[in-house]
Amino acid sequence: QLYGVEFYKKKSDQSPKGMIPLKGATLTSPCQDYSKRALVFKISTAKKQDHFFQASHVEEREMWVKDIKRAIQCLQGGKKFARKSTRRSIRLPETVNLSQLYIQMKDQEEGVKEQRVEQDNKAFNYCFTGVNVVDWLISKDKARNRPEALMLGTGLLNEGFLQPAGDTSKEGAHSAEKSVLLDQTDAIYYFADSGFFCEGYSSDEDVLLKEEFRGNIVKQGCLLKQGHRIKNWKVRKFILRDDPAYLHYYDPTKEDDPLGSIHLRTSVVSAVDYLPDAKKYDVEGNLFEIITSDETHYYFQAATAEERKEWIKAIQTVSKSGK
Repeated sequence: QLYGVEFYKKKSDQSPKGMIPLKGATLTSPCQDYSKRALVFKISTAKKQDHFFQASHVEEREMWVKDIKRAIQCLQGGKKFARKSTRRSIRLPETVNLSQLYIQMKDQEEGVKEQRVEQDNKAFNYCFTGVNVVDWLISKDKARNRPEALMLGTGLLNEGFLQPAGDTSKEGAHSAEKSVLLDQTDAIYYFADSGFFCEGYSSDEDVLLKEEFRGNIVKQGCLLKQGHRIKNWKVRKFILRDDPAYLHYYDPTKEDDPLGSIHLRTSVVSAVDYLPDAKKYDVEGNLFEIITSDETHYYFQAATAEERKEWIKAIQTVSKSGK
């Protein structure tokens, strides 16, 4: 019987560091109240403790959310947790070892080849189509025909070895009757523990998954920024990321997409004492400037000298190391 989500300090640890109880818990996804990170979901336990989780891509978050929600429902109803489809519902022979089949399918030389697929203004990386899976199973004598191969592929999908990516494969996997692997070129799947990631807009459009947003967050906070056309100062929330090196700025009163981004690769950042075209009463001091590789100048005011020093140091570091 499943009672909660166990977590471990290291992959190699045999025993968990702790467990988050799911009985009476609620799940929030996407979670907007933890602004430091993207792709976050939250578990709130019955004792009102909040636990935040960050996925590496949208599909990974959806996979976790789907299973945790079902586990919470099962605990409330006193049922045993099980994925929607079982071996019996697809008549999968007991002799079939799906774990072994998955290992063979993932083999670098002989397995299903991972590729980049573009669809609906998104690019899916390290994935393959339903047709690829079916063709491979037949070519490796794992199945005698396409219906038999589909049965095996569906077994791998239901057990979580394969994951759906994109609308077509998700509809097949989350259909009301039973989840199925689709023998279609527009049905995209990926290995559960692969390097899969999607570029484009997320399915719930809460996060822009562009390359420039993939870096780790190094620093964030509010600064005053001088406008480019009208030289007035406005409070903006800034998030600094490295690899790739970007500084995004937002309206701090909204949860919207960024107002703009500054590519910091090879940029120059330095403290300045005055601005030539600024009104004297607008400037409190603690100014600094970023000059980008295309010669664009940005001016900022920090609240304190210490804060200015921290921002300059952090930006200098990512501008040198980040791509």
